[in-house]
Parts: sequence; structure tokens; C-alpha cells
Amino acid sequence: MGTRASHLLDVLMTEFGESIKRDPAAFRRKFRKMAASPFAFYRGSACLFYADLTEGFADQSYLDEPTSRVWIHGDLHAENFGTYMNASGVLVFNVNDFDEAYVGPYVWDLKRFAASVALIGYAKALSDDAISGLVGDFASAYLTELSGIARGGDDAIGSLTLDTTSGVLHRVLQTARLSTRVAMLDVETVIDDYDRRFAFMDGREPVGAATREAVLAAFEDYLTTLPTETNPVEHVIKDVALRKGVGIGSAGLPSYNLLLEGRSQALENDVILYMKQAQVPAVARHIPDEKVARYFHHQGHRTAESQRALQAYADPWLGYTTLDGVGQLVAEVSPYSADLDWDDVNEPAELRSIMRDLGRAVARMHSVADDESSHDLVSFSTEESIMRVVNGDRPGFIRMLVDFAHRYGAQAREDHQRFVDLFRNGRLPGV
Repeated sequence: MGTRASHLLDVLMTEFGESIKRDPAAFRRKFRKMAASPFAFYRGSACLFYADLTEGFADQSYLDEPTSRVWIHGDLHAENFGTYMNASGVLVFNVNDFDEAYVGPYVWDLKRFAASVALIGYAKALSDDAISGLVGDFASAYLTELSGIARGGDDAIGSLTLDTTSGVLHRVLQTARLSTRVAMLDVETVIDDYDRRFAFMDGREPVGAATREAVLAAFEDYLTTLPTETNPVEHVIKDVALRKGVGIGSAGLPSYNLLLEGRSQALENDVILYMKQAQVPAVARHIPDEKVARYFHHQGHRTAESQRALQAYADPWLGYTTLDGVGQLVAEVSPYSADLDWDDVNEPAELRSIMRDLGRAVARMHSVADDESSHDLVSFSTEESIMRVVNGDRPGFIRMLVDFAHRYGAQAREDHQRFVDLFRNGRLPGV
């Protein structure tokens, strides 16, 4: 086994070894998904990415002490964007999935995204020059937006909405707008004795009385973490069900669905929440900062606080609790979520337009979670600090991200092949 393959194996086993012991079948499914393509491998191996950023790919360019402690998304790849309905009732296209969020160097977010663009571009048989153009558009839009926010203050932070988008992202928002709560409820639930209960399907099953009691107690604690009062009718729980982790990042982890009475007794207003075990983010292993680690009560608290910090007007149901002593994230299963499907986007003009929009979205995300937010972990102006460390060197900053995208994209493609060979030849212990 080569040196790089040994390194890859060590990192994956350090990250997943204990979880594999708990549920090897779930990790076989996870690893099969990761084996499907270099991008799928990249999505599922953030631990390797951050190990590389602190070792062979370490680089302190455009960083100083403050900008190394910015609230970051932690897994900012190209497929972690989609729609949500914000607390003001507006459909927004933005970054989603904050399970890996933490406090660290802002450029790590940008590099993770840039490398994912290189992988998507390669899969679409785009030339290196075309990929450079896409990453460059993203970086340029990021800096332009950040500069505008630094000059205009937080009032300059806008959103990607039906009113401010065009092209592909506008279509994604329109698709989300066509969705209805009733349609989702008709898939997820059945009417039984004039009321809704969960429909049981592959990956979801009923819970016993003891588990239900524990989940309901955790739910009562969760209610104390909500930032605003909600209608008391919405606290009536109709049903509880167990879900098994189905995503690449959720292998082997149990989660629970809760069916709640909506804002009235009409059945079309019912609300579905998920309560899922939160995990230590991959990036945390590489941020040796006790102040950051001590700030969070547990991983559920970290995930909820990070999402509130990074996402203006977050889900009003977003909160946290503990279940059997383990931190849980709680949020709504939204009927209005729609993801950007990169398979549908192949024209260079459309790709470049999306890159510019995503650059603006990431700049806004980084700008929200600073000294003017309700959080005191990042006690300075993010946008001003980043613009100060870039120091007007836009060409150098863009070139840094473009070069990294190509280098790490090539590394990820090679690592994907190494991973497939390790997996298919039985070299990953426990699976």
C-alpha cells in the first residue's frame, strides 16, 4: 500500500472507526455511495480535506489571526446550496446543511467550494481554462459582495430571492414555490381515524413507549431553545417515528420525526420536525482553540447556533436538545426545500451566472455571523477583516483559489481511485 493510500486509510479510520463498529452495514452503504464518483467521495471525506489543509496543502495566504477565527460553514461544496422558507415567509436560495459548521479560517470554506467546482467541471468535461473561469467568477463575486457589505454595513446584506435572481436559481426558487405542505404531508403521513400519523416506509419505523417518552421529554427541553414564542397548538405531538440515517454524512445515526399539530386543527397545517444526533465536525480536529470548543454545550447546540449565526432569518423551528445525554439538532422538515441540480446545468453562461450568485451568497453568509449578530464568539467585523487581509490584491486572491481548485481537484480524483481500491479489496477495517 502506498504512502498516500495509508494516509487516506488512517484519516478515514480515525474519523469513522468507532461509528463503523456500531453500524458496519450503514457504512458499507455510505462507502458505496462515496465510491460512485470523485465528487461523491469528496462530499463524504471532509476529514481528509481538512487533514490535507493542515499538512500537504497548508497555506497561510490571505489569513491573519482574526480571519482564522471566522464562523465557517465547514462543508461548503457545490451541492450544499438550496432553498428554504425564512422566518419572514420569504423563499430564499442560500447555503444549507450546517452540520459541519464551526469557527475557523474563512478561506477553508472558499477552498472546499473551489475544489468541488473543479470536480464538477471535470465530470462535465470542461477544459481547465473553463474551470479556472468558473472559480474566478465565484472568487470575484465573493470579493465584490464582501467589499460592498464592508462599505454599506449589515444593511447591505441582501438575499437571493424570487425578486433578485434570474436563470437557473430563479427556476429553483419557482420549483420550491410550487411545493405545498399538503403534498409533503400526503407522502409522509396517512389519515387514520380522522387524524394524521406517520406512514411507515423503508428507513422509518414506529417507536416503543419508552423511546416515545424520552423523545417527548427531549422535545420539551427543545422548546426552551427556540428564539421566539410559537403558537401553543403547534406543540401538540401527534406521532413519533424512528428514522435511520440515509445521507452520506448520517450513516448509522438514528434520528426521529415528530408530527405536530399545526397553527390550527386543520390537517393541512401539520408540521414535521426532525430530531437528529449531531456529530463532531471534521474541521474541529484541526482548530485547537479551547474558547471555541467551550462555547458549545454539545454538538446539537453547536449546529443550531452555527446555523443561526450563518443564516439570516433561519428556520423558526431551529433549536437543540439532548436525548440520552447526546446533543440533538431539531428543525422542520420543510416542504419548500429544493436543491440546485447540477446535472441540469451544462451551458457555460448558466454555470458562470450561478458561480457569481453563489459567490455573493457565501460572502453574505460570512458577513452575517460577526460582531453585529447576536453571537459573541466572533466579536469583530468579518467583512472588514477579510477585506483588510486581502489588501486590494484581487488578482492574487483569485489566482490562489484557482490554483488550489486544480491541484486539489486532481488530488481528489486520485484519492477516489485509491479509496475504491481499498474498499473493493477489503482493506477498510470493519466494513
